[in-house]
Amino acid sequence: MQNFPSTLRRLLLASPLLVAPFAAQAADAPSVVATLKPIHGITSALMDGVGEPTLLIDGAASPHAYSLRPSEARALQNADLVIYVSHSLESFLEKPLATLSVNSHQLELIDAPGLTLLEMREGGSWEAHSHDHGAHEEHEEHGESDHDHDHEVDHEHDHDAHDHEADHGHEHADSHDHDHDADEHHHDEHEHEHGGINPHIWLDPVNGAAIATAIADELIEIDAAHAENYRENLKKLLASLTVLGNDLGDKLAPVRSTPYVVFHDAYQYLEAGFGLNGVGSVTVSPEQKPGAKRLHEIEEKIRDTGAVCVFAEPQFRPAIVKAIVADTGARIGTLDPLGANIPKGPDAYQAILAQNVDALVDCLGNGS
Repeated sequence: MQNFPSTLRRLLLASPLLVAPFAAQAADAPSVVATLKPIHGITSALMDGVGEPTLLIDGAASPHAYSLRPSEARALQNADLVIYVSHSLESFLEKPLATLSVNSHQLELIDAPGLTLLEMREGGSWEAHSHDHGAHEEHEEHGESDHDHDHEVDHEHDHDAHDHEADHGHEHADSHDHDHDADEHHHDEHEHEHGGINPHIWLDPVNGAAIATAIADELIEIDAAHAENYRENLKKLLASLTVLGNDLGDKLAPVRSTPYVVFHDAYQYLEAGFGLNGVGSVTVSPEQKPGAKRLHEIEEKIRDTGAVCVFAEPQFRPAIVKAIVADTGARIGTLDPLGANIPKGPDAYQAILAQNVDALVDCLGNGS
């Protein structure tokens, strides 16, 4: 089994941006917009000493259904770089990216090299659910208490062969040369390619390391004058994610085998990354209120699996979760993939992961 620090060392050694020559400081920082707080947190850490990125979605707002305010539209229009997860998650961005940000660099993180991507699970109860998720298939058995979690993920990626313009396709042509028919065709193909992928990619710190590397690559491309800042900040961030992954694994070890239900399937990467025992979700899509049949199914699932917790989310009303646990005896916890109550900034990403892990341990362990 590979260990988590070794995985990050491979990322460090494989990335050409870490060995590029020193670039002189520039007076102006690039204008960078990140859609979600965890992504904004990673970007903030990378831009430390250079500038501050703009966060698009703050508080308890959900990216699944969001309306831009005028100030946010202006931020997109003035951005040198827009960073988002995927068209499937932030679908509200489709038109703004094609109109307001047509001349901006656009980084869609679902295409970042080195990510472990997981397919959406069929149905809210995940009847065919297995913990053998591709590269994570050699995780420890749930009953083991050994905390050597080690985050086994294969991030082997040849950065030397990586070409930003060819692989990412995020540089838009000048608006006068913009081929709308070609873009529409590309978007349709992209949606088909990633439509079945779970977009909550940041909830495993190993994926967080790959995301950070991709963002640092992009920042250096658009702002070579601050390249050395970005390289040094990336080294520090990857080192902190090594420590974070091991610490979270230690905390979760006692409750790995304990079954639980989430509000919607946003935590699959956290579950797969640490070998947790999620058994189902209240709703398949957070935009759709589950009907009586679905609620009955999930109540039966809780009883059949012995799930001890049902986790609500601050982005959605908790009444449904309360109704479910009333007849099952399960406890209620709260998970939040976006960190609604966590201050934005360079430490936000680590704080979001830690908050969710603490919530899992507290509810699954009943506070013990």
